[in-house]
Amino acid sequence: MIRRTLLVAAGLVVALAVPLNAAAASKGPFTFQSGGRPFYVQDPPDGKCFTMSQAAKSPHNGTGTPATTFSGKKCSGTATHIAPGKEGPKGLSFSSVRFG
Repeated sequence: MIRRTLLVAAGLVVALAVPLNAAAASKGPFTFQSGGRPFYVQDPPDGKCFTMSQAAKSPHNGTGTPATTFSGKKCSGTATHIAPGKEGPKGLSFSSVRFG
C-alpha cells in the first residue's frame, strides 16, 4: 500500500511539473524598443493580447509562431503581421501585440 501511494505521489509531481499549456506557447523571444530602451517577451502564450505602456517600435519576432502588432491598445486598430524569425516593417510603431 505504501509503495502504491509513493508511485501515485511521484506521478502527480511529474504531472504538475509539466505546464498544461506548453503546446499553446510561442517559443522564443519577441523583442522591441520602447522609450529608447530594449524590451522582450520570452515564450509568450498564444492568443493573449499584450498592451504596451507606451508606443513601441522595432519589433523582431524571434518566436516560432506569427505575431500580429496593432496600432491601438488592447489589440485594436491597424494590424501588421510579422512572420516567425522576421522583423516588423521599418518605422512600424505599435501599441499592442498578439501571438499565434
